[in-house]
Amino acid sequence: MIMEKKALLLVDVQNAFYDSTWGERNNPDAEENISRLVKTWRKKDWPVIYIQHVSDNPSSLFYSKGTGVEIKDMVKPLENEKIIKKKVNSSFIGTDLERYLRTNGLSTVVITGLTTPHCVSTTTRMSGNLGFDTYLISDAVAAFGITDHTNTYYDAETIHTHSLAALHDEFAVILSTEQLLNDIY
Repeated sequence: MIMEKKALLLVDVQNAFYDSTWGERNNPDAEENISRLVKTWRKKDWPVIYIQHVSDNPSSLFYSKGTGVEIKDMVKPLENEKIIKKKVNSSFIGTDLERYLRTNGLSTVVITGLTTPHCVSTTTRMSGNLGFDTYLISDAVAAFGITDHTNTYYDAETIHTHSLAALHDEFAVILSTEQLLNDIY
């Protein structure tokens, strides 16, 4: 990987995902790995961009006036770090993310966050489709179990693994936190 300045995206690392209604989750270390990456980015003075899902629906866990909308404490943004609010799965739709990246000469995007098959996957697909060099960090994202249209339940690890497989080498390069940090140093 070329080691030019690159953007770190934290997609929806928010308190709403602490809610038990989500059910079983894989990768309990995702936030710790995200935190390690944030610290590295800050040391290098590279841009850290927070994507925050915000809902106008008072019954949503991401309601704009609720506590679920807040970014998790262990990765709280600094005052100078960019926060982009979104209302849909893609971090690029209805936001200034693409313009911000292009205006700042950021052609490489490293994606972390929650959840792997939803907002992380959608953002990764669009990043790749828009021509950014896109990296998704496999152990800095997580998934929840899902029941499909036939009422078949798929555990969180299966959902996570299949989501990564569908993205790898078509929309992004999938790396672990250690692989990425080894490439940086």
